[in-house]
Amino acid sequence: MELRSEQNSNSAIRVEHLRYSYPAAEGQTEHVVFDNLDLTIEQGSFVAVLGHNGCGKSTLAKHFNAILLPQGGSVHVWGMDTKNEALLLEIRRCVGMVFQNPDNQIVSNVVEEDVAFAPENLGVAPDEIRRRVDEALRQVGMYDYRAYAPHLLSGGQKQRVAIAGVIAMRPKCIVLDEPTAMLDPQGRREVIDTIERLSREQGITIVLITHHMKEAARAQRVIAMREGKILADGTPDEVFSQVELLRSAGLAVPETTELLYTLNEAGCDFPLGAYSAEACAGLLLDYIRDLRR
Repeated sequence: MELRSEQNSNSAIRVEHLRYSYPAAEGQTEHVVFDNLDLTIEQGSFVAVLGHNGCGKSTLAKHFNAILLPQGGSVHVWGMDTKNEALLLEIRRCVGMVFQNPDNQIVSNVVEEDVAFAPENLGVAPDEIRRRVDEALRQVGMYDYRAYAPHLLSGGQKQRVAIAGVIAMRPKCIVLDEPTAMLDPQGRREVIDTIERLSREQGITIVLITHHMKEAARAQRVIAMREGKILADGTPDEVFSQVELLRSAGLAVPETTELLYTLNEAGCDFPLGAYSAEACAGLLLDYIRDLRR
């Protein structure tokens, strides 16, 4: 029996004509989340999926490793159809999930034991588990805390341990569903720095579900969603420069883009893609120097 379908060799996840709805409460109509959604995630890319609560981004994330299954259309992970029960374990080996609350993912009383939990359940040999645990903890900057009790860690450290637990499974892709939602600013920076480094240095495909513009700006590609549909899709420069479109979905652009947009309304002509603080400051400095000449 043929278990895999053909797909583009650069494609990690392919969503075609996806339809999904949640059951209706008595006397109400069903809530349709997706109706004919198409999307492709390329191997090795760092993609941020951006949108307000209820736009469908978390529901989409759960389709990527078969937590949810399509009611119509299909989702393929490295050519594997998520509706094929025979492939469920392999799909979840390929795509690891990290959720909002790290406390809900930590199952052991010692950090290194928690990271070892998933490989043990996959039947990995003890010597290999030891190598994977040490490697994963080093990759997220938590090796020195390997003998700590998780409850002694900060929120950002706990989330990095949760990421290490996924890394130890050796996934090709990590999907993070609002991983910084419960963290303070320092914890958010730690987590985003970690996943950006995993993408850059390890070539792991990263899908970050978020509603924070600053986090999305760190990705190579941003997908903005509204009511189960893709509103904008491109590089951060391309997406954030569509100020009016994002505003129509109730999404705020980065503060730097907002500043440049306001100045343009007053008669300036700044490129809205300069959303980083450094790029924005450089444009403003050049503008002031030109005025003084």
